[in-house]
Amino acid sequence: MAGGEFEGVLLVDKPVGPTSHDIVARVRRSLGGAKTGHAGTLDPFASGLLLILVGRATKLQQQLMELPKRYETLARLGATSTTGDPEGEITVTGRLPHDPPDLPTGELRQRPPAYSAVKVGGERAYRRARRGESFEMPERIVTVHAFSQLWRRELPEPTAAFAIECSSGTYVRSLIADLGDAYCVELRRTAIGPFEVAQAVAAPAGEPWVDPPLIAREDVLARLGVTPH
Repeated sequence: MAGGEFEGVLLVDKPVGPTSHDIVARVRRSLGGAKTGHAGTLDPFASGLLLILVGRATKLQQQLMELPKRYETLARLGATSTTGDPEGEITVTGRLPHDPPDLPTGELRQRPPAYSAVKVGGERAYRRARRGESFEMPERIVTVHAFSQLWRRELPEPTAAFAIECSSGTYVRSLIADLGDAYCVELRRTAIGPFEVAQAVAAPAGEPWVDPPLIAREDVLARLGVTPH
């Protein structure tokens, strides 16, 4: 089948390591060069649900990006990271958040991490941060619908797991850093709106994908409660 004949949304379970762009490129090659995009970036250290949009479904990008997200994250306590994740410079402080910690919900003012894809002065913040530039990240209003601690342990090192449901544009790394001295060790996106990672498939290795499990554009709109035009 020619690449132009594919259309719909793919639910892909992104592994740790590749970027979201890498996964989109793999899908594009596997579908013979079909027009592709995604609806919400995951950092390389993160895993979980990535919505890949194919063909005319790329026009749904904005609607899908605005859906609430659900995450599970593993946090190292008593330490900080310059990037909020394992890729940064780690400093062990020994200062632990309260147990249970104060987990804020509702509308919050949040400052995204300096090592993020947010544009500051027309350039991605992470590029400026890697050059050692000093700048202030702009605040944004986000909504945290639910935030709970799943478990906590002290050995072999202080660690806790959290479940979070939040609006689009929320940085989980910032939520965890704001608990005190803590950073994300692992991050997994488990849902985007009505779409669950349990329904997702592995990213293709690059070989031709003869029968991809695409969700038709009309079915996607139905799940969103939108009548197709």
